[in-house]
Amino acid sequence: MDEKKILAYRAVLSIVQTRDLVTRLPRLLTGSLEPIKENLKVSLLFFGILLFQVYHLELGFSHNEIRHLVYRIPKILQINKRKLTETFDYLHNIMGIPHNLMVHFPQVFNSKLLRVKERHMFLKFLGRAQYDPLQPSYISLENLVSLSDDMFCAEIAKATVQDFEKFQKTL
Repeated sequence: MDEKKILAYRAVLSIVQTRDLVTRLPRLLTGSLEPIKENLKVSLLFFGILLFQVYHLELGFSHNEIRHLVYRIPKILQINKRKLTETFDYLHNIMGIPHNLMVHFPQVFNSKLLRVKERHMFLKFLGRAQYDPLQPSYISLENLVSLSDDMFCAEIAKATVQDFEKFQKTL
């Protein structure tokens, strides 16, 4: 095991969380730190202190939110920085999703951005794009990205798959 890798993860997570993270995704120890450094813009300073420029400064996540994201979805450390920032930008600036909802369902960062865009635009077209949990007709990020097209159309959009497919052709 590379001591720098352990220090890097320990600066973000507790000992128990680090052990659990490495158990769930052992490639984090055997693979290169380069993708992780690119995503987090990690600068290893004295005693393994990390600077989280992408997650903290560019995306605005707090230290606890970063910790939660990394712990829940360790693979997020290996996501391409451009994909991560594009997904975040669309979710936060176009759809109006606040940080806390993204932290609650971090799997959204593993989803294809095209899928998110198509479904959001379809819901917006139908007047059903409601992502505030305090409002009626709330649509969770989990339902937005994880359901099949059939289930998404029937349960969320309240439309037919044919309508959704016709809409996709207009994009």
